[in-house]
Amino acid sequence: MFETDMLRLLDVVARTGSFTAAATELNYTQSAVSRRVATLEAEAGGPLFERLPRGVRLTPAGSALHRHACDVLNRLARAEEELAAIQRGTGGRLRVGAFATANAALVPGALRDFREVFPGVDVGLVEGLSGELMEGVADGMIDLAVVSDYFAGVPLGDDTEITPLLEDELLIALPAGHRFAGADVVDLRDLRDESWIAGAQPDGTTTLGEACARAGFTPRVEVRIAEWTGKLGYVAAGLGITMVPAMAAPAVRADLALRPLGDFAPRRTVYAALPRPALASARALLGFLRRGVPQTAGSRAPATAAGRFA
Repeated sequence: MFETDMLRLLDVVARTGSFTAAATELNYTQSAVSRRVATLEAEAGGPLFERLPRGVRLTPAGSALHRHACDVLNRLARAEEELAAIQRGTGGRLRVGAFATANAALVPGALRDFREVFPGVDVGLVEGLSGELMEGVADGMIDLAVVSDYFAGVPLGDDTEITPLLEDELLIALPAGHRFAGADVVDLRDLRDESWIAGAQPDGTTTLGEACARAGFTPRVEVRIAEWTGKLGYVAAGLGITMVPAMAAPAVRADLALRPLGDFAPRRTVYAALPRPALASARALLGFLRRGVPQTAGSRAPATAAGRFA
């Protein structure tokens, strides 16, 4: 019913108490202010100002409308400030997704540094499988996702941008008293008789199954646990051994030994996925992620571009 410019005019006239002063502040002529106020009063159904010998003052109806006008103008001002902050990357909400291992060290470290620079950004986190996170980016539900190359089966459109972050090598996690706990490098072929703690998938398409197949044997899996943190508990109890991503090494418990597997070590690439166009805050977080690539054994910045995922 009431246009924003008319509400702003009402506020200026009420604050200055004069059509002349309002005209000067708004760069209008006095007659233009008088006409606009008359139009506003017609829309309101009655006088909004008492005309006095010197200036004007609000009527009861004018006071009521002025109170609501101030609420509206204040909300619009806050909206403008918030939108400007979002465009600058210094405010608004940033929805971040990551697979479980990335939440061990890479993402927390990057978010810590990000929040020191951009404290006004409200960050929401979601954990999931890489394929699910990619779908969230495509659907507009996630502004930045940290994913592994296990999302290769998810079709990508031109509206998704993929940036490689690091190449991550899988290490072998052993109980502290294991015969290979002190070895510089463990040959995977020497572990053919070990009991393995593996993921929940029973088929042979897992990373463990593929790596052992290259080494010439099928792993004997006696315990299946979905999350790598749970697997480590079973390893510490002496119930088997498992593979751990190098990027998670800083979060591995101290009573385990992590050793590289040399030529038979499986490797994967970790990426950041952003929608196009991306939020400025998402691009800022991407910068912190790239600078925070863990310098543990087997984790390094990728030597090549994203390849077939570009």
